[in-house]
Amino acid sequence: MRVKVRDILKKVVIKIIVGIPRGLMFCKYYPFIQVFLKALDVQIITSEETNKKILDLGIKYCVDDACFPVKIFHGHVGSIKDQCDLIIIPRIMKMKDGKCPCPNFGGLPEMIYNNIPNMPKMISKPIYLNSDKKIWKWVKELGKELGKNHKEITRAYIEAKKAGDNHLTGIKNDGYKMNVLLLGHVYNLYDSFSNMNIVKKLNKLGVGVVTEEFLDDNEKEKYADNLFKRPFWYIVKDTFGASMDVYNNKTVDGIIYLSSFACNVDSVVAELIRGNIENFPLLVLKLDEQTGDAGLNTRIEAFVDMIERKCEVESNFSTLRQHTYCS
Repeated sequence: MRVKVRDILKKVVIKIIVGIPRGLMFCKYYPFIQVFLKALDVQIITSEETNKKILDLGIKYCVDDACFPVKIFHGHVGSIKDQCDLIIIPRIMKMKDGKCPCPNFGGLPEMIYNNIPNMPKMISKPIYLNSDKKIWKWVKELGKELGKNHKEITRAYIEAKKAGDNHLTGIKNDGYKMNVLLLGHVYNLYDSFSNMNIVKKLNKLGVGVVTEEFLDDNEKEKYADNLFKRPFWYIVKDTFGASMDVYNNKTVDGIIYLSSFACNVDSVVAELIRGNIENFPLLVLKLDEQTGDAGLNTRIEAFVDMIERKCEVESNFSTLRQHTYCS
């Protein structure tokens, strides 16, 4: 019995491979996009967690004056570009609260396209996270690009939205002798290579960490809105508002701000915080492509020692008495 080639080809299913770089806002949107693509029976490939190889690739491909996280993102893209048919480059224009992310997001696809050779097809439509209607429009276009019909896309979107709504980020350590508020862009806070495992380093020194996700959103908004000008960038609300909340309520013993080298937004926000918390302990750490952690260790140890001396000499008690050194 002869089998026609066309009949064989009909039974062959070729899955499109979609690449997702593990950089920038990856920790926020990955659960959503992962569930969406898997529900559409699409194969996904993600880059490795940030490491020296990824960083070196980013430095090779990216322009010198770009910020540290953008260089890392270039490295993540470069590491998987030859292993996928499509690659998602997030052009995030608005966050959930309607405020804007770093301006680099708006031009990120163009940076990647012009800096990295032999790129596969990119998914780079603008993403507006402040509107379910606009998110649906984005995923519908993505689904059509993948050859899926309206029913399949709708079902996948419902599953993905549920996964995204249930996904939570944040750090909150309990049971330590003192506590600090750790601030910065999420791609600095949750990338242990970029921040040189700062959470583990602090825990080893007997310091617990809390991030702004565990603070009241209304309080953060209130303090940010009291600035002389309503904040334009989302990070101003999250970081400045959170710092003023813990400063006024004395719920932690100090603040550590992780700032990216060459980030203009970070430099403004750090100064806003510094100018409004008087003598409250604040440490601003600049993250860059230098991977030696001796200097960072020294600064962290000195900061913890300063808090201990402040508590001993000034009896400046924290309201979290059961968890802090000053109790």
